[in-house]
Amino acid sequence: MTDLVSLVALAEEPIFGLPLTEIWYVLMFFILAMFLALDGFDFGVGAIFSRREDEHEREQMLAAIGPFWDGNEVWLVVFGGALFATFPIIYSTLFSRYYLLMFAILGALIVRGLAPEMYEQREDPEWHRIWGMAFVGGSIAAPLFLGMFVGNWVAGASTGFSVTGVVVGLAVVALSVVSGAGWLGIKVRGDLQVYVQWIGPRAVAGYLGLVVVVLGLFATQSSLRADLLTAPAIGLVVLSVVLGGVYAYAMREGRFYVAFGSASAMVFGLVTLVAYLLYPVIDPVTGLTVDEAVVSTMPLNLMTIFATPLLLLVFTYFVVLYSAFSGPVEAGEAY
Repeated sequence: MTDLVSLVALAEEPIFGLPLTEIWYVLMFFILAMFLALDGFDFGVGAIFSRREDEHEREQMLAAIGPFWDGNEVWLVVFGGALFATFPIIYSTLFSRYYLLMFAILGALIVRGLAPEMYEQREDPEWHRIWGMAFVGGSIAAPLFLGMFVGNWVAGASTGFSVTGVVVGLAVVALSVVSGAGWLGIKVRGDLQVYVQWIGPRAVAGYLGLVVVVLGLFATQSSLRADLLTAPAIGLVVLSVVLGGVYAYAMREGRFYVAFGSASAMVFGLVTLVAYLLYPVIDPVTGLTVDEAVVSTMPLNLMTIFATPLLLLVFTYFVVLYSAFSGPVEAGEAY
């Protein structure tokens, strides 16, 4: 009898009276931000890889991300799982609407993951050239396509290609370079560290410039214009500018942990702005709101009960991973 009462309670109201719909909406975008912040520096390192010809420096760059990149992609899997479990209708409509774009994202991630593994298999300049190009291509294409996906989602584009989506994609590429430069500042030494101190501030200037263009494109849409003029949206934009200044100063002064932290905060600021502009209409094309798209009370309760320890486990894994491989790349260390 008690079990029946408990099941009825799970079906009728959220556990502990929590606003689970809003919590899962925020959590979903938090997971997306974690992916873009962590795998973003991997993408950025791949983009910077194209600008260095010295083999020792290239090995340093690969060693700087080697222990982390595959673990960082866990957050993308978690994001897809969270979206499917809590907002399944949005999962199906987004992935079917941007079908080819999703395959392009997966293809870029596969190439980016395969390339460094193949790069290390042979000591042959031509072999290194081919797989080095593949590594750079995948590292740039992945954030570009991911940005296009998010930009199209917010703008309510009916196809996988739109001007707004492309500009958002370029902004995400620039932000990835910002993160990658900050990460390399922490992990490498010598001429390569000097180079990232030079390229980092230029990348953040490019990112902020692209953000201005994105905001201008968003402002042309009546559904977004009013939200852009609210205090939270303006505050997030101002915060990004301030963080960009902090990042540039920290890079010049060699305070790389501060720089990388500022870059990560800019990622969270961008994703927060996306979440704010969407809410409460989670899919502008169909007009579905968060409350209309969320699953019923019982599966939402069960998801909360079972997902909490799993998320704690994931966080623990990352604490252990980053602690075990902290510090700069040692001389002679390779991927």
